Amino acid sequence: MTSMMNEEKKYNIPAVITDEERDAFISETMDNLNHYVNPALVKWRKSGDARSIEWTGRDYLLIDLAGNEYIDCLGGYGVFNFGHLHPTIVNAVKSQLDRMGISSQELLNPHMGRFAKLLSQITPGDLQYTFFCNSGAEASEAAIKFAMLASGKHGMIVMEMGYHGKTLGALSATFRDVYRKPFEPLLEGFIPVPFNDIDALANAVTDEIGSIMMEPVQGEGGIVVPDDDYLPKVRQLCDDKKLLLVFDEVQSGMGRTGKNFACENWNVAPDIMGLAKALGGGVMPVGCCTATPEVWKFLEPNPFIHSNTLGGNPLSCAAGIAAIEVLVTENIAERAADTGAYFKSEFEKVMADYPELIVAVRGIGLMIGVEFKEKDKSVTAAQELFNHHVLTAHTLNNPKVIRIEPPLTIPKEACDDVIKRFRTVLDGLK
Repeated sequence: MTSMMNEEKKYNIPAVITDEERDAFISETMDNLNHYVNPALVKWRKSGDARSIEWTGRDYLLIDLAGNEYIDCLGGYGVFNFGHLHPTIVNAVKSQLDRMGISSQELLNPHMGRFAKLLSQITPGDLQYTFFCNSGAEASEAAIKFAMLASGKHGMIVMEMGYHGKTLGALSATFRDVYRKPFEPLLEGFIPVPFNDIDALANAVTDEIGSIMMEPVQGEGGIVVPDDDYLPKVRQLCDDKKLLLVFDEVQSGMGRTGKNFACENWNVAPDIMGLAKALGGGVMPVGCCTATPEVWKFLEPNPFIHSNTLGGNPLSCAAGIAAIEVLVTENIAERAADTGAYFKSEFEKVMADYPELIVAVRGIGLMIGVEFKEKDKSVTAAQELFNHHVLTAHTLNNPKVIRIEPPLTIPKEACDDVIKRFRTVLDGLK
């Protein structure tokens, strides 16, 4: 045990370290990942030097162990809406940690109640009651179970190219073979239809269908924004057929698309909504599933029918409460709308100058996708952007698309810098 403790002390790296200390730390990190986590992760990373070791961040910048700064256009796949280490959120978590971190599960948790109340105040429509968990996949699992319970039917229509997570239930609603096939047969009753096609959706409704689940804006499908009349028609179809509408706003929520929640861009409210990623303010893992009283009444006979030991713990709730405060008081959604419109227009100019490489620029707010003509070019572009100190990645269900999802606090000057570096990368791909 003593030797193990001495080993752990190596991780208390001082602010200034020698090249020898840095090399030793990098070597140990790589060895630990190779032998105790997943060797494939090391091979997948951009390089095996200090650039692979993330160390800290501030606002829209990520900083590696060597002190190099990267403009973060990946944003933790939608986690860092409020930037890295937002002081309001960090301080809230530090303050709560002095009192209690994890709930006893027996006494009443005031932080959970306050967090849920704030969510009911800022979410659209009649969403009121909230189940807390720790991740987006868990939020999807809860949403699927609640929809089945409240509708009394296991049939659910989902979207082709949709993404809801990789746990077994969420994966059943996620459609890309590379993730699905090793685990098939998956859960029954999930019927996929093309996104943004109201006729296909209407034709898929049968007596066995109780709900429809979708992302208002498809994230991993390639940043696909629906037509302006699509979501209102989906809502009307659900009302006419007495179906529950489930929105997955794990990636698109908390200001990302220029509204607090993406569905608000079309004035549509769901019956059930899943949230995570930025919900914890980029400081704590937080997920939730929120629903209307009409849905929630089916949970009342057995409040333990779906539970989570760590969900809604005081630390996570403190982070979530602070994140909502920042979202509202700092006008985060409005900033995302303004900066996103500017950033998207600049990428459209790039597309016009490089038609042999880029075929589409899509997005809303600071949820932007740049689609390449060829997958290999997309992958190479992301790697080269890393070498030019811009972090991004392709979308999981459409590798031709590079996602641009920076913290919503990014200034336009940094956007200009990204565009300049992107043009340099594209010049090398011609």
